[in-house]
Amino acid sequence: MAEHTVIATRSDYLDAVEAIAAGTGPIAVDAERASGFKYSQRAYLIQVFRRDAGTFLFDPPAVGRFDELNEAIADDEWVLHAATQDLTCLREVGLDPHRIFDTELAARLLGMPRVGLGTVVEELLGIHLAKEHSAADWSTRPLPEPWLLYAALDVELLPDLRDAIDALLVEAGKSEIARQEFADELARDLKPPRAEPWRRLSGIHAVKGIRNLAVARELWLTRDALARELDTAPGRLVPDASLTAAARAMPETKRGLASLREFNGRASRTEIDRWWAAIEAGRTTTDLPVVRGSSESLPPPRAWADRNPEADTRLKAARAAVIELSEQLAIPVENLLTPETLRRVAWTPPAEITAESVGAALADHGARAWQIEATSQIIAQAFVEAHQNPAETDESAS
Repeated sequence: MAEHTVIATRSDYLDAVEAIAAGTGPIAVDAERASGFKYSQRAYLIQVFRRDAGTFLFDPPAVGRFDELNEAIADDEWVLHAATQDLTCLREVGLDPHRIFDTELAARLLGMPRVGLGTVVEELLGIHLAKEHSAADWSTRPLPEPWLLYAALDVELLPDLRDAIDALLVEAGKSEIARQEFADELARDLKPPRAEPWRRLSGIHAVKGIRNLAVARELWLTRDALARELDTAPGRLVPDASLTAAARAMPETKRGLASLREFNGRASRTEIDRWWAAIEAGRTTTDLPVVRGSSESLPPPRAWADRNPEADTRLKAARAAVIELSEQLAIPVENLLTPETLRRVAWTPPAEITAESVGAALADHGARAWQIEATSQIIAQAFVEAHQNPAETDESAS
């Protein structure tokens, strides 16, 4: 088996662009990052395969921008698996498709119980695809040949997989559903900026008190700045659990922080001055965080019975109806309608409950046309029946 060559010069890249443009059929695209190793989510390898053109492995840091390739193929269909994982890093280097086929999302819409690339390829194509390098550090140079073989296979099988899945979508009458979902993936703002990203800290729920939260915030911001500077995954410096442990303990001195057993990680002691400065900043700041996050967030459903009993009744009735429909259609409930969308409409329903008004509310929260057509009537009916028979709804949900 011939060794794979990584394209790392502009001249070789431009030659590859001509070859890919001359190929036929859809373009299979994949990207490998260094998640868990690097701060950035940039692509460190981009794989492209097209029939009658071949397989191309690009080194994005070396190549730079891919505008010429994008111009050549942007209007063609691109095949990706789990497109939301790759679109952001592809767009960073100028690769922005106009039309995609997401084999992972399509497999979900078909009701397949496991939708990882290896599983779907084995089930539909009968080929075993090893996935042992999926969590590798793809910033490594040079990349080992076994890794390159793995990366090449990821795209070389995608066109055949796309054709097999497309036939199943047609057979199931779900082609239009898939088209709308693919278009939504492209149009969606994949990673909207968070107003308070520090609230993503694992274990932040165990940090009580406004001043403790301020310390947790300052520790997170300090770690994030250092990780960005070093281009290292933040958790490799000091894990989340260490930051929340320090925020809960609120050590009185730098020595107390250094002696805190739960405060560990490879930079926990070498950067102790940095962490102590963050704790002092949290202790003295007048810019205190609120206990809860954004006011736009809804309370957890378990609290609805006390805080908004009518909304709780609506949600339980509608959720049961949507789950039943998802089973009938063999579409996962979260793809049929996101739980967040259903919760928001149940919490603040239209003044007059009809299929049309519920459909408009669903659309306001980003539901696609097919989702509205499938669910608006049953949700409206569930809302109405829940208020007519609240006791029965409570009993059926218990």
